[in-house]
Amino acid sequence: MAGKAMKMIEQLVNVERMEHTLALFGSFDTNVKMIEEAYGVTVLLRGTDIKVTGDAEKVGPAVRVIETLLSLLNNGEALTEQNIHYVMSLVSEGQEDRAAQLAEDVICITAKGRPLKSKTLGQKKYIEAIRQNTITFGVGPAGTGKTYLAVAMAVRAFRAHEINRIILTRPAVEAGEKLGFLPGDLQNKVDPYLRPLYDALFDMLGSENYQRYLERGNIEVAPLAYMRGRTLDDSFIILDEAQNTTPEQMKMLLTRLGQNSKAVITGDVTQIDLPDKRSGLIEATRILKGISGIATVQLSDKDVVRHRLIQEIIKAYEAAAHPAKH
Repeated sequence: MAGKAMKMIEQLVNVERMEHTLALFGSFDTNVKMIEEAYGVTVLLRGTDIKVTGDAEKVGPAVRVIETLLSLLNNGEALTEQNIHYVMSLVSEGQEDRAAQLAEDVICITAKGRPLKSKTLGQKKYIEAIRQNTITFGVGPAGTGKTYLAVAMAVRAFRAHEINRIILTRPAVEAGEKLGFLPGDLQNKVDPYLRPLYDALFDMLGSENYQRYLERGNIEVAPLAYMRGRTLDDSFIILDEAQNTTPEQMKMLLTRLGQNSKAVITGDVTQIDLPDKRSGLIEATRILKGISGIATVQLSDKDVVRHRLIQEIIKAYEAAAHPAKH
């Protein structure tokens, strides 16, 4: 039986501003080539129109991608490989009308003057949860911006004088928190593990401001062991790599929360380095489910905003771990 013949059609998309056309096509047409490869269509410029030609079933989605990308450009967004792929995934789910929500909200301005916004709907949900809750658990794979966005929200709250201290902490599994190092030794040993937190703060504040706030005690970057026995008032606390906390450590941190404080707890439950694999993060999200003022946001491979390959790698590992599901 002969296969069904492809019905070829063409559709035009009008573009009012030439700079939007240039941005849509991208350097050496790289952006348009991504769309052509994904949908098997041809995209050409004809005066002020973009002509999309191909199989009738593929032209529609390709045009919806182009129209959504143009609306992002209209909102002042720059196009990147990440957001083009993300718009394609939204179109495949029929949710492209939600892409405009991503351009709406500036979380904070970085030290270099760059406005920081959510890049995926999952990230937007995470930001909303942090705004609305006292404690937010952000759980998801590497590259989803869990830590970076939490630091951005902390800086935003600090600049708005909602809190007067940012506390960043991580469990120092590799530094052996139970071994009783002297503080100096422990600090030196822990520093490499706190590096991602420093990097995010440098981005938001710049190194001079960071140093000044650190000396004044407005910023504290310390291993989790340092939190014991304290009450943390007027603070924004970020616990990173929380999958490597024991249940006892997690309870200890959560019960340190004082007046007018917020906590964001981030982790990836597929990356547990604890010897007995009993993670305080898994236990806390289960025990505290349904309590008002506490939210858990699950981010997925769709929210990965680093290199596109990271998304593919996470999916491949998930498929290998759960072959029945795939």
